[in-house]
Amino acid sequence: MKKPQANRRNTLKSGERYRAITRANVHKTREWQLLAPEAREAVLTVSTVLPFRTDEYVMRDLIDWSRVPDDPIFQLTFPQRGMLSEDDYATMSALVRSNAARDVIDREANRIRRTLNPHPAGQMAMNVPVWRAKPLAGAQHKYRETVLFFPSQGQTCHAYCTFCFRWAQFIGIDELKFANDEIEQLVGYLRDHREVTNVLFTGGDPMIMSARHLRRYIEPLLDPELEHVHTIRIGTKSVAYWPQRFVSDPDAEDVLRLFEEVTAAGRHLALMAHYSHPVELSTTVSQEAVRRIRGTGANIRMQSPLIRRVNDDSDAWVDLWKTGVRLGCVPYYVFVERDTGARNYFELPLARCWSIYRNAYNRVSGLARTVRGPSMSATSGKVHILGISQMADRKVFVLQYVQARNPKLVRRPFFAKFDEQATWFDQLEPATLSDREFFPSPRTGGTTSAFVNLTAHGRTGAA
Repeated sequence: MKKPQANRRNTLKSGERYRAITRANVHKTREWQLLAPEAREAVLTVSTVLPFRTDEYVMRDLIDWSRVPDDPIFQLTFPQRGMLSEDDYATMSALVRSNAARDVIDREANRIRRTLNPHPAGQMAMNVPVWRAKPLAGAQHKYRETVLFFPSQGQTCHAYCTFCFRWAQFIGIDELKFANDEIEQLVGYLRDHREVTNVLFTGGDPMIMSARHLRRYIEPLLDPELEHVHTIRIGTKSVAYWPQRFVSDPDAEDVLRLFEEVTAAGRHLALMAHYSHPVELSTTVSQEAVRRIRGTGANIRMQSPLIRRVNDDSDAWVDLWKTGVRLGCVPYYVFVERDTGARNYFELPLARCWSIYRNAYNRVSGLARTVRGPSMSATSGKVHILGISQMADRKVFVLQYVQARNPKLVRRPFFAKFDEQATWFDQLEPATLSDREFFPSPRTGGTTSAFVNLTAHGRTGAA
């Protein structure tokens, strides 16, 4: 496991301004010269297909350049050759080396992108709700109690994770992007759907927005007419990649005042914080950000996938959860790398995920055992791997739904045949006839039991 660098800054710096590092300007950084030629070629080649963006804080304070390319934060933020197939890499590398025209590169990149399952788990086809006979753009309503909303101004990030399952938000293909700047549409939908108790602002990263824009989306939800919406969540990586957002940014205090207003209105405000490695919580500014956020009455819940080459050892998770609990955060989810994007580079067998999770869970106190995992956000719901067991003469995975399109399936243990190579739910098979109802139907994406038609909850079409 990576230990904090000796030269990592542990002082707060006022007036530091965010500056994005992208494919266009990474060559101007001092660190670029530290990379081997093949690593530089990989960044320039893979970033024609998958998004690349980082910032000075990540490069300076989180990456240990003496360990590159094996450093976990480098793997987490810089494109790697193995993220593309050998054939696709060769094609794009040849185009880059020949200085091919932009439209030629884009055409080939888009061909590859469409083979990478840009919207897994039915996000585009099944999760978009309908309001007043029209799809509610920039929203998803997969589970009865929770609506996701993608504010237009929040559809980028301070830095992109190389494993990101929402990479399609950042590549410039409009039909693959979720976004909406009409908060009135969301408010109208929520007025009509009293079953919704949670709204999750997601992206991208909503915390890339100014305090003024963030207020425009959040403040209307505090209206007494929407008192059934008692929890507001913000999905964010800013706490790890740019914690200055809550400490020294020009409108950091305005953001914190908004958070205070939400909690003062009696709503639960939760930052769904994407911490992938303990080094992200090792700097003074990252810990000060946590202190300030919690001081507003908001909660911070920690979640991340298990990612090969980044956090695929139990020591990293033990360190992360212990540090988080000490700072007052709540370990929440360990996810399985989703079936999209550069999955072949980052995914781990489910059996390995379970082993890492269990070994880490066994080494922390009860306060850190709030964490659930490993969990797969599949088309039919969030599938929690409870363990590996023996059934008669064979091994099986023990599973349950934490959330499901069909609520009747939630928290009912079921079994899948053990497969030591399987990396995702759709690679598993029912262990017995009675387990079939829990597995997705190829026709609907729901389960083979009666799939819940979400029109029962007032949503026209599958939501």
